[in-house]
Amino acid sequence: MSLDGIRIGFCMSGSFCTFGKAFEQARRLTELGARLTPVMSFNAAGLDTRFGSAAENVAEIERICGAPAICTLPAAEPIGPKKMFDLLLICPCTATTMAKLANGIYDTPVALAAKSHLRAERPVLLAPSTNDALSASAANIGRLMNLSHYYFVPMFQDDCSAKPRSLTADFSQVPAAVRSALMGRQIQPIFCK
Repeated sequence: MSLDGIRIGFCMSGSFCTFGKAFEQARRLTELGARLTPVMSFNAAGLDTRFGSAAENVAEIERICGAPAICTLPAAEPIGPKKMFDLLLICPCTATTMAKLANGIYDTPVALAAKSHLRAERPVLLAPSTNDALSASAANIGRLMNLSHYYFVPMFQDDCSAKPRSLTADFSQVPAAVRSALMGRQIQPIFCK
C-alpha cells in the first residue's frame, strides 16, 4: 500500500530520549509520500531537556513535516470534525498519554487530537516509549489494545537488565504499522526482538 497523499497527524508526547528516532520516522513517512502535520503535547512543545530545547524540537518537526505544529487545545479540537487526517500517529507515546487515552482524559493537544480523530472512527497508531510499560502502565496498554481503532507499533524491552519493566516501539516498523492500521489490522507480532 502506497502512502502517497495519506494525511497523517504526527503527534509527539514527551519521551524526549526517543525524539531523534521519531524525527527519523517522520522523514521516512514523508519520503514515502505521506503528508504530515505535527501535533505536540504541552511538554513536548514546551520543555527544554538534555535532548534539546523545546524551540529546536518544534522547529525540527515543523521543518520535516513542512507544516506548523498544533500545540494548543483549540487547534486540536477541529481535527475530527474536519476529518483532517487519515491516521493519527503518536510517536513517541508516553505512559502518561496512554493513561489519558485509556481513561478518557483529553487535556493535552495530543490526547484531544486522538479523541477528536476517533469520533470519525479513524485509526490511531501508538508508538510506546515508557519505563513502566510492564508495571503500572500495563493495564492501560491492555485497555487500549481492547478498544476499537487503536493500533500499536511493535515494541520490545529496550534494556531488560537495567530497566526490566521498560518497553519501546521498534521505530523501524512505523511505516509498516501505518499501512496495517490504515487497513484496520494490527501488525504482528506486537512484541518483538
